[in-house]
Amino acid sequence: QVQLVESGGGLVQAGGSLRLSCAASGRTFSSYNVGWFRQAPGKEREFVSAISWTGSSLYYADSVKGRLTISRDNTKNTVYLQMNSLKPEDTAVYYCAAHPSTRAVSGISRLWDYWGQGTQVTVSS
Repeated sequence: QVQLVESGGGLVQAGGSLRLSCAASGRTFSSYNVGWFRQAPGKEREFVSAISWTGSSLYYADSVKGRLTISRDNTKNTVYLQMNSLKPEDTAVYYCAAHPSTRAVSGISRLWDYWGQGTQVTVSS
């Protein structure tokens, strides 16, 4: 139904910026909420941000508020995560996820239906 592919990760210095993209295929993508999670080695998968299907509701983890911005362009079937003022603790594999907008956004990873393959973000000090 929905396939997700992340891109845009890389190696940056602390204080730098990256923009991640989540490209989706599927005829009903515009009806899905989309979120970003991240997972560092040895740690649990962590909720980062989410956006409602209309783009009118945005959600951020406290650790990234003010530094990361989520947006979407439904005409391009793409969700973006603009990451500024990056910190070494932002280092992780970043995954995008989706579920139908009939269910509320959740920070619990198992409640999301579709997942991308992940893109590595590494922030050096």
